[in-house]
Amino acid sequence: MPSDFSQLFSGIEFRTISVELAALLGCLVLAWAICRWFGRDQPKESIWFGRYVVDGLLFPLLALLFCDLARRAVVGYQPVLLLRIAVPVLLSLVAIRLFARVLKTVFPQSTLVSLIERTISWLAWIGAVLWIVGLLPTVLAELDQITLSFGKTRVSVRTIFDGIFSAAVVLVISLWIAATIEKRILQEAVTDLSMRKVASNAIRAFLLLTGLLFALSAVGVDLTALSVLGGALGVGLGLGLQKLAANYVSGFVILLERSIRIGDNVKVDTFEGRITDIKTRYTLIRAGNGREAIVPNESLITSRVENLSQADRRFNLTTSIVVGHGSDVLRVQEIMTGAATAQARVLSDPVPIAFLMNFTPDGLEFTLNYWIADPDQGKDNLRSAINIAILEGLRGAGIDISPRQQVVRVENVANSASPMPDTRL
Repeated sequence: MPSDFSQLFSGIEFRTISVELAALLGCLVLAWAICRWFGRDQPKESIWFGRYVVDGLLFPLLALLFCDLARRAVVGYQPVLLLRIAVPVLLSLVAIRLFARVLKTVFPQSTLVSLIERTISWLAWIGAVLWIVGLLPTVLAELDQITLSFGKTRVSVRTIFDGIFSAAVVLVISLWIAATIEKRILQEAVTDLSMRKVASNAIRAFLLLTGLLFALSAVGVDLTALSVLGGALGVGLGLGLQKLAANYVSGFVILLERSIRIGDNVKVDTFEGRITDIKTRYTLIRAGNGREAIVPNESLITSRVENLSQADRRFNLTTSIVVGHGSDVLRVQEIMTGAATAQARVLSDPVPIAFLMNFTPDGLEFTLNYWIADPDQGKDNLRSAINIAILEGLRGAGIDISPRQQVVRVENVANSASPMPDTRL
């Protein structure tokens, strides 16, 4: 057993444990009370306060601060056990909460967040256990003795771990700042969703780049060496990554030009749907039947795209029927327009209107035109409801929909030279 771990139990008595336990409980209650007081009006997804106060970042952070102050105050009078154990435990909890809550807020739909959270939790608790039992300095010293060669440079494993940890902390904090700016500032200052997306992506990229440079500089990496990496990256973009780079550049061009925006109804090739999101590399288009297409941004720049919402967000739908030649034209038009007007989704301006479009051998052909403003809610369901209402209205008025007629001519070539009379089906 390490000597540091053995010293934890030297001189421990019931009285000293009681004092430490009271101090620890006081620190936890004080931290909870402060978080409870300041978190009353905070949103449930707040990183600082969380949903139940104790699951936010602020509670373990305040508890860590108070416990460390209590440990420093008590250590001059008696041996310290509980407070010394509480410090690494709370520090690990702070690290877990920081990574987990920030990543869930920034990437709510990502499936890797849970895996990253579990990995960070295991590493944090292992580090806390090593700290408590006094093995952490020994492990760090052993890692410092293990070196890896990169050309003429030798780097220890501990330096690599320190760099990864520093970069991860800086990047997570950068993502946190970017998410806070987007929610607290951009949502109120920028009303256009596409421009807000541009500003959000630009701020996030700038903060991530700045944070990464600071993290590399903090662990002693010579930033001048990145010029070689930049040159290699430029060659890679010019050769193998030009398509990828073109998609990223096209994404920013689309957002800045606002030729298509989130919420627009577009038609790309034969796929028609509503734009749900514009990523830096691709655009998501969701059809009315639920299918979703991932379209590279370069295709939206270089190919023909029909923006059905560019000038007018209203969407036109039509329904055609054929009734008998002797039907009342005005009555048919009244029934068709009334069926469309009865639907709440159909716009009143322009008003639904029915036209007598054609005289066919089967009867009179009418076409109903009506407009909607929410094609993303589905078009076939509305068209079906209107068709049912038209059918019921025509049946109630005694107007029949003419069946499609076909003429079949049958000729008996072998027995008769004259053709058989026409049979109308």
